[in-house]
Amino acid sequence: MSGELNKKRIAILGSTGSIGTQALEVIALHQDLFEVETLSAQNNWELLVEQAIKFKPNVVVIVNDDHYLQVQDALDPYDIKVYSGANALESIVQMEDVDLVLTALVGYSGLKPTIKAIEAGKDIALANKETLVVAGQLITSLAAQNRVNILPVDSEHSAIFQCIVGEHINPIEKIILTASGGPFRGMTRQELSLVTKQQALKHPNWEMGAKITIDSATLMNKGLEVIEAKWLFGTSLEQIEVVVHPQSIIHSMVQFQDGSIKAQMGLPDMKLPIQYAFGFPKRLQNNFPRFDFTAFPQLTFEQPDTETFRKLQLAYHAIERGGNHPCILNAANEIAVSEFLADRIGFLQISDVIEECLVKVDYIREPILEDFIETDQLTRVKAKEIIR
Repeated sequence: MSGELNKKRIAILGSTGSIGTQALEVIALHQDLFEVETLSAQNNWELLVEQAIKFKPNVVVIVNDDHYLQVQDALDPYDIKVYSGANALESIVQMEDVDLVLTALVGYSGLKPTIKAIEAGKDIALANKETLVVAGQLITSLAAQNRVNILPVDSEHSAIFQCIVGEHINPIEKIILTASGGPFRGMTRQELSLVTKQQALKHPNWEMGAKITIDSATLMNKGLEVIEAKWLFGTSLEQIEVVVHPQSIIHSMVQFQDGSIKAQMGLPDMKLPIQYAFGFPKRLQNNFPRFDFTAFPQLTFEQPDTETFRKLQLAYHAIERGGNHPCILNAANEIAVSEFLADRIGFLQISDVIEECLVKVDYIREPILEDFIETDQLTRVKAKEIIR
């Protein structure tokens, strides 16, 4: 179905995850402005069907082929095309009826569809930081060549983006990425060796998927965000500072060359950066809860403990070396987190697996796309060997 005149037609990759479901809430609030063109899910076919019946997209993709017939049968009474497989994602983002692609897939899986969407000239609302972690130079170069906007959806990068809108003639002196510190802030390594999966999945401020929640608990999420910020905003690594801000009210800050600092603030609610990316450059009215300064009489800040939470430092080292090292970092982390969630390794072993992979997987100084694909595959094999 074609969108009504002036409606922005959106493809949501990963519609059943935390970002995808909240994106659909935003669209439901602004049905006069946005229309769902495409929905996709990896395995959660039941929720995908519910979403499709409610939002009536033109196309749905269930990536896991095993669920294709179930989705096809459920949507047979509706005028909705159903496809399956990873290759289908790469095809549907190129469709003429798509205006904006929200990449809300988890991990490395977002890379190829994002590349195909950029090559097709589609603007990207990026909630998949791993795409820029793995291949930041490739992605940003492609976006420039195809005159495509990359609109950040991560709360921190959206905050930075909001701070620099209208400041194009003013150089950035420093980016200050805020971190909640996660559920284990202040713990020693001895204490961390005893934490359980259930404890790690309880984030103090945000409701997120399992993988990103574990990344937040280890501070790897902040390391990935440092790498993403470098590519999104064209800064050097030395211009990016991480500050722990337990209340998660200031989502990030930008310092300019005169010493002035702009901060973007608000309650922790991912619907706000999603809406900002969808509606950019307009700020759209909503009924989201408002921040009350009197409810937060103290906002505090501290340095991250990189000796205890080693993954943040590993991320800095990976981007300093460059090449395919961030790709190795990401793939090793995805495997290690998956194994931790399956109760096969302990919390501290996640860092050990990543560090060993960075040493044992071959370094490539100037990788091309095929190198990233091979590095990702080799690193996953190596990480599993190390764990066994």
